[in-house]
Amino acid sequence: MHLMMILAALVIALGLRVSWVDSQGSWNRRWQRSLFLFLFPPLLLFMTAIAVLCMGTQGKMGGMSTGWVSYILALIYLAFCAIICIKLAMQGWQSVKSARNCPLVNFGSKEIRLLDTGALFAGQIGFWQPELVVSQGLLQTLSADHVESVLAHEQGHHYYRDTFWFFWLGWVRSCTAWLPNTDSLWEELLVLRELRADGYAASQIDPLLLAESLLLVVSTTPTVLSEICCAALGSPGVGDRLEQRIEALLTPPEPTPETQLPSWNHFLLAFLPLVAVIFHT
Repeated sequence: MHLMMILAALVIALGLRVSWVDSQGSWNRRWQRSLFLFLFPPLLLFMTAIAVLCMGTQGKMGGMSTGWVSYILALIYLAFCAIICIKLAMQGWQSVKSARNCPLVNFGSKEIRLLDTGALFAGQIGFWQPELVVSQGLLQTLSADHVESVLAHEQGHHYYRDTFWFFWLGWVRSCTAWLPNTDSLWEELLVLRELRADGYAASQIDPLLLAESLLLVVSTTPTVLSEICCAALGSPGVGDRLEQRIEALLTPPEPTPETQLPSWNHFLLAFLPLVAVIFHT
């Protein structure tokens, strides 16, 4: 019976992921759909594995006996997810240590870490309380107004705690890389993250300045810093992704709904496998 639960969860997860197509419409509509299809299948698989683990190897469910095979499969999957989490946390911590090796300087009213490189780079490095890292090349190349627009964008990442939340989303991505459309949904979430930070900055500074800064920075972002806990102005910034961001900055902003909490109700369905524990005897 437990194997049937696992197979059912796999079929649902695969079916949902295959149904994804490059979404259109408002930022809010794209964000909710992409986030649901990215998170729900892994969450369903995770909850199914926990339910199987809780029920153990003995007893019956729905009149059918249980065994070791499903238990071992669930244990291996959860152990794999735990190992991936530890690995990504260590990589993220290495990125934080590298950022903290950069000298801390005052830039106007802000404290920044100064990266010794001629490349144009600005990004938040860290987890819940990230540090703002700016390269010498960016400060020397861009005008004061352009630098201000870049810092406003990075403040948007800090405001939404993007480094923290995308660390966990990156963990989900690594754990379910074998599911269909994982990379496509990840790229979609990345560009939506950047559009949100762009929108935050555009509410404080001239959007045209930010668009010009984006064009200057995006092609020279260094790759030495891991994306595990980094949110930078120039990522992602190729092809139609860059075009989307420029167009969004040059068009009037869309109104944002006051609350988005009801959309999270759909994720409660992923916890249904835990209900099966009640019927295990």
